Amino acid sequence: MAIHSSYSAATLRGDLFGGLTAGIVALPLALAFGVASGAGAAAGLYGAIALGLVAALFGGTRVQISGPTGPMTVVFASAIAALGGSFQMALAVVLVGGVLQIALGLLKVGGLVRYIPYPVISGFMSGIGVIIILLQLAPLMGAAPSPSPLRALAKLPDTLAELNLQALALGLMTFAIVWFTPMRISRYLPSPLLALCLCTLAAVLLKWQVPVIGDIPTGLPEFHLPQFSLAQWSLIFTLGLTLALLGTIDSLLTSLVADSITRTRHKPNKELIGQGLGNILCSFIGGLPGAGATMRTVVNVNAGGRTRLSGMVHALFLLALLLGLGPLAAQIPLAVLAGILVKVGLDILDYRLLKRISGTPKPEVIIMLSVFALTVLVDLVIAVGVGVVLAMGLVTWRMAKTAHIHLEDDELLDVPDDPEHPGVRLVRLSGPLFFGSMAEMLDRMDKVDQVLDTHDIVLDCRGVDYMDLTAVFAIEDMLQKLQHKKLRPRLLLDDDALCQRLLALQSAVFTEQTLCMSVEQVLERCRTTGKRISKP
Repeated sequence: MAIHSSYSAATLRGDLFGGLTAGIVALPLALAFGVASGAGAAAGLYGAIALGLVAALFGGTRVQISGPTGPMTVVFASAIAALGGSFQMALAVVLVGGVLQIALGLLKVGGLVRYIPYPVISGFMSGIGVIIILLQLAPLMGAAPSPSPLRALAKLPDTLAELNLQALALGLMTFAIVWFTPMRISRYLPSPLLALCLCTLAAVLLKWQVPVIGDIPTGLPEFHLPQFSLAQWSLIFTLGLTLALLGTIDSLLTSLVADSITRTRHKPNKELIGQGLGNILCSFIGGLPGAGATMRTVVNVNAGGRTRLSGMVHALFLLALLLGLGPLAAQIPLAVLAGILVKVGLDILDYRLLKRISGTPKPEVIIMLSVFALTVLVDLVIAVGVGVVLAMGLVTWRMAKTAHIHLEDDELLDVPDDPEHPGVRLVRLSGPLFFGSMAEMLDRMDKVDQVLDTHDIVLDCRGVDYMDLTAVFAIEDMLQKLQHKKLRPRLLLDDDALCQRLLALQSAVFTEQTLCMSVEQVLERCRTTGKRISKP
């Protein structure tokens, strides 16, 4: 790994502290996800180490911390259940998912995430912040953590009934240290790490009875060979594709959050390749699959992490615990971690938009609030999917409003020498013609052709800046309808490429007689056809 010439001692210190703090936060999460998946606590730890190290080395986001995540754990647990409890075949799902992620990266699919609108990102970020806070309420009070924010809220009365004042004191003390530590100190010793050391030491010396991380698995993982079954191949591939898509969205959204905090830009396709390589390694060592983890990434950045070295330190710290240093971390109180994470949750809220929400257009606010609510109450990926669909609908609606159609007389198109030809009526079309605007355009055209007083109608498309296939077919139907009413329709274009594209369709209405490239051409064809035009 090449280190840039501007890499300083301060940056190194930040990367070490950031990676160490992220590793400490990742430890209980990895163990918990391993247990929740049904593969065991060790599988969660193996996945955090393998994916965290490989993604840090080969990924495209410098400060990203990768490891097992909630959504990926749920899919992996579902895979074990769907495959009859076969852990080896579930690892085949992880292998397929990793290969597909690499394929998505090579196909440059990752760049599409940059088109996610800001209200969607804002709602996602604020939702993640609230989730972090809700999930830490129980550990902060010394109670057992809940697996989801909704359950955390539902169990709040029970949590209050089980309140451990010593744990609450530790958590509040941790939060106060993280919040009030001056920047001149945090520059050399990050406040989360300072709070972790001081409060853990206080709990040990005072012999307070509070929940701690507890025993940590030790020893290197064994080699596992994923097993494939032709009878189950369809299911394995489907679950692998689900893992790949979920991991892709999860990782790239975390990359966007990291970009927002650090004011940098990640390389999405490289990130997908790094994530895919990491998950492939997980499949061979019996590790849980994962993705870029938003909470751990934010912890890393807040603690000083600035380069990919911080992600490597996070993984190497977990490896050191696996190789025998586990007892040192086993005594860390969960309330201390909760105090750190509550501050992280507050920091990740998107105050930039929240402060200006009164002046933000209502449609954007609705999108942001929808994504926020779905993130907290339903699912992260569903929230982003719905947000993107709403944003696309808003853009479609706004673009459709810019399309216009109106009937007008044009002296340039007057044909006075033909007594049965009172003139050529012009219907001007302007703006983008696409699937979102054509329904309204057709309704307007139905009203226009009811007041026409001539045989020749020209659809002037010179003001059209875009025409998709839906619009092409709609215009074809429009011309056929006009011909059925014994009218002579023509299209006036100024784009030769569009003209050739329409001719290539070999339509009965898109012909050299109906497609005109100038007003003069329109006049000439109107004069030459006159009474001689055949009525359909």
